Amino acid sequence: MSLRVSVALCVWLLSACVVADSGPSFSKSKRLLAKMYQEHPVSFYCGCDYKTAGKKLVPDWNSCGYTPRKNANRAGRIEWEHVVPAWAFGHQMQCWQEGGRKACKRIDGFKRMESDLHNLVPAIGEVNGDRSNYSFAQLEGESRMYGRCDMEVNFKGRKVEPPSNRQGDIARTYFYMRQQYGLRISSKQEKLFTVWNARDPVDSWELKRNELITALQGNSNPYITSPLNGANEITKVNNENAIAPKGVDMDSLMQHVLTKLREL
Repeated sequence: MSLRVSVALCVWLLSACVVADSGPSFSKSKRLLAKMYQEHPVSFYCGCDYKTAGKKLVPDWNSCGYTPRKNANRAGRIEWEHVVPAWAFGHQMQCWQEGGRKACKRIDGFKRMESDLHNLVPAIGEVNGDRSNYSFAQLEGESRMYGRCDMEVNFKGRKVEPPSNRQGDIARTYFYMRQQYGLRISSKQEKLFTVWNARDPVDSWELKRNELITALQGNSNPYITSPLNGANEITKVNNENAIAPKGVDMDSLMQHVLTKLREL
């Protein structure tokens, strides 16, 4: 079965299973991603293997040489990180000016951005917390604070430099969010992300992740499937099919999606 046919079948399955329009939510997206990443249980920035322990996702520090900087407790769990922070897209909306994230959670446009699967990755909790809403940048002379994990943070300057093998993924996510939702990106960041996109090309997991999300959410990130022409190929989320609607048997749906993609 071709990839295109497989994805089309999975999207059709979602639309056929709709019994109520519950809309997207961050909590629903996190549940979906926990199942989806069973195909690739590796943290985004540090490359640590992780496993399920009850309701928690627990990283194996030895698998990646991770050493906690300060907060070993938070470093002991995986959290779902917004590559483009909620603050970055939220503060550009009127609701944020009126009451911050809490006020924006009542706005459908914000909820779609907050729950968009393309913008969410598994990260060690401490790294997620330290990254905060800092901007990505090239940093000179910053020491490694997390063992072998090459995540550099300038707390005073509120800047972060991710590992080189994640820079392209980040750039393509920012470009997607700009095209999909009108996210404003500075000219300085656009130039940086253009370099990162070219220097760190799409890898096999990024491609497969995109296909899984396409099946679950109903839209692709064209900067992954066509990195140089993504702006010409962007498609809007089909809100009727997005984020596995209420009433779908999640385990059966995910198993179906994964089975079809393993057949490729």
